[in-house]
Amino acid sequence: MGIPLNIDWQQILLHVFNFVILAGGLYFLLYSPVKKFMAKRDEHYRKMDSDANEKLASASALEKEAQARLDNVEDEIKAKRVKAEEELDKYSALQMQAANDKADKIIADAKKAADEERQTILSGADRDIIDMTKSLAAKMVHASTDAAFGQFLDIAERDAQNDK
Repeated sequence: MGIPLNIDWQQILLHVFNFVILAGGLYFLLYSPVKKFMAKRDEHYRKMDSDANEKLASASALEKEAQARLDNVEDEIKAKRVKAEEELDKYSALQMQAANDKADKIIADAKKAADEERQTILSGADRDIIDMTKSLAAKMVHASTDAAFGQFLDIAERDAQNDK
């Protein structure tokens, strides 16, 4: 046996065999499950990332849609405000016309009542003038009769005194 440096090839092969068994066992027991776990974890995080990207894209699309709706709503609000202002103007014009018509009717009624009152006052004034004229004429007649009677009495009294 002339093995240099006392190397036993059988022992070396057994150690190599043990190392291969150990490496194979560790590979199947540790490396493979860890590799599968890491692949699942990587797949899970990639899925989460893709879901997040999808949700982000969806949220972005929804945000754009909401902004478009908001712009549309603002346009609708402006249109409705313009329409409401037009209706308010029409309603105001109708109310103003109704108020003017009512004012014209009130003025016409007031003029009619004033004319009636004027006619009543004039007819009353005519009656009063007639009554005053009659009264004045009666007083004048009565006054001139009183004056004439007074003169007659004065003359009669003088005559009576002259006769005495």
